[in-house]
Amino acid sequence: MEYHDSETAQEVAARVESFMDEQVIPREREALRTGEPVSEAEIAEFWEMAKERNLFAPQMPEEYGGQGLDFQDMLPSFEQVGRSLLGALSIRANAPHEGNMHTLELVGTEAQKEEWLRPLVQGEISSAFSMTEPMGGGGSDPKMLQTTAQKDGDEWVINGHKWWTSDGADADFLLVMARTDLDAHPYEGTSIILVPTDTDGVNVVRNVGHLGGHGITERTGGHAEVKYENVRVPVENTVGEEGAGFRVAQMRLGGGRLTHCMRYSGMAERSLEIAKAYISEREGFGSTLSEKQALRHRIADAETRLHAARATSRHAARELDRSDARIEVAMAKNFTANVTNEIIDLAIQCCGANGIGKDLPLAHFYENVRPFRIVDGADEVHRRSIARWAFDDVDETEIENVLRFDEKRRVDALDE
Repeated sequence: MEYHDSETAQEVAARVESFMDEQVIPREREALRTGEPVSEAEIAEFWEMAKERNLFAPQMPEEYGGQGLDFQDMLPSFEQVGRSLLGALSIRANAPHEGNMHTLELVGTEAQKEEWLRPLVQGEISSAFSMTEPMGGGGSDPKMLQTTAQKDGDEWVINGHKWWTSDGADADFLLVMARTDLDAHPYEGTSIILVPTDTDGVNVVRNVGHLGGHGITERTGGHAEVKYENVRVPVENTVGEEGAGFRVAQMRLGGGRLTHCMRYSGMAERSLEIAKAYISEREGFGSTLSEKQALRHRIADAETRLHAARATSRHAARELDRSDARIEVAMAKNFTANVTNEIIDLAIQCCGANGIGKDLPLAHFYENVRPFRIVDGADEVHRRSIARWAFDDVDETEIENVLRFDEKRRVDALDE
């Protein structure tokens, strides 16, 4: 399919595809076959190869060691890395670091960028985004946030309980969402604060067991439960404006949702490739399975829906460059999450016993893709946003706040 991506986007994506096919996917296959995880040293080798091919950190400016691609131009590359369990990690474009890099680049101070962003891009340190809380706290309704940060002189004193903090157990620093003005509405009284994990009072309780977690690398990542008990950090560790935490988070999550969409689209594409190859060779009941009309029609439907998901994500990306694009992003995320779930399920069904076996990546894909309908906004949250827009009952104050923040970003960009 021709999506009219720019020449730059197509050229870089083609080089990423070659890197995946020549280097990354073969190592993935070996890891799946032997059960030998990919070491940290091997990941570092992938990074060096990515740098030699001008593929490393495509989402980051060149001054920090990235490729400096704009958002639309980098998305097709994210689609290619999604084809492998190791893909995003191999070019330093994996979550949650990609979103944290983007956040620090856009609203971090120069000191924060030098101390934290530059080494984060290079893979010298690790990061996490600490927002979701246990029952009673912020989750699908982030306005329920319970974690607080109170000023004591020139320090924040943070207290709270988080979980599902991705990579939190390995992180060198956390971006923590906390209520900093309890008298204000959460949308106006919440901030994001950078907290080094070796700060007194930061207690990583455990990694929460979960669906997925393919264990193909030595470092398992995981999603940590973290308690903050009288954690003190300088007020200068505030990321972005004080009180602007929700607007910064929305900025981070909007782009992050689309990069997820593209990665999972790539995963769905490879799943279809595996399924089509298998049923073209597998014979049963007098012909190959690919000659059975029922399967042919299901593959046709899958190809159609995947094309629609890709087009929807690209449209949302174009709109995100012009505006907040909350509804377009919500539509893309909700639709793509469900389409990729359906396609990977179909691929497993096509491959039968080989589909549920772990010599192929399909079983790992299946475990990884199901959480996509919950993380970065559950289906129901995005449908709620779309329905509010459809019935014209969106909170105008909320929209005005986001648009005002977007306008400031545009003015700042023009000033630069």
